[in-house]
Amino acid sequence: MTSTRGTARIAGACFLITHVTSVAALVLYAPVLNQPGYVIGGGADTRVLVGGWLEVVLTLAIVGTAVALYPVTRRHNQGLAIGYVGLRTLEAAVIAIGIVSLLAVVTLRQQAGADAAALVGVGKALVAVHNWTFLLGPNFVCAADTFVLAWLMWRSQLIPRFIAGLGVVGGPLLFVSATAVLFGAFKQVSLPGAIAPLPVFAWELGLALFLIVKGFKETSLDRRETPRITAAVAVPA
Repeated sequence: MTSTRGTARIAGACFLITHVTSVAALVLYAPVLNQPGYVIGGGADTRVLVGGWLEVVLTLAIVGTAVALYPVTRRHNQGLAIGYVGLRTLEAAVIAIGIVSLLAVVTLRQQAGADAAALVGVGKALVAVHNWTFLLGPNFVCAADTFVLAWLMWRSQLIPRFIAGLGVVGGPLLFVSATAVLFGAFKQVSLPGAIAPLPVFAWELGLALFLIVKGFKETSLDRRETPRITAAVAVPA
């Protein structure tokens, strides 16, 4: 029980770290994301590099949530538990591609040559790569892994169902919103784009706080899905 309590706290802390680092990195990235001529300008390289470092911590915390929860979640549904680990790892990998693209912009700015127009074009392309990874990782993949974990928590009742319900509803809602952004219905940075992630944000924050403060519900820890075994009946010759 003590080990499980520690597991819950680690998982909750990892979720909180993902929230803090993702928001802070986005704020620090503002110059390179919002200034088309950043690559030939004065630059704010230290600020962007700190943002990149924070996102590295973010990717580790994302994987950490799944790894920390796996010893408990696999008792209830091993398939969903493995799926969650895989999806969270994929989300972190996509985010890492976005980190590399923005760090490459910093490198270009520091090694700027005479062809300013070409540099601006390459810089814009690298920022576009980051923007697409931001849609694919923290939106599409996050929507999928949110639903997987929330559904597992809903069925196992390891946490209160009103918290799990936020993820069960929020995951599909975020996926629909990301699809709308993909096909140009509205921009990701818009009112609909800001509203859609709120249930997922509430789900992760509620989950994190519950795990840190309360831990898993003790009455549900020993409940496991009973595998269906088909008994072979011997037929006498």
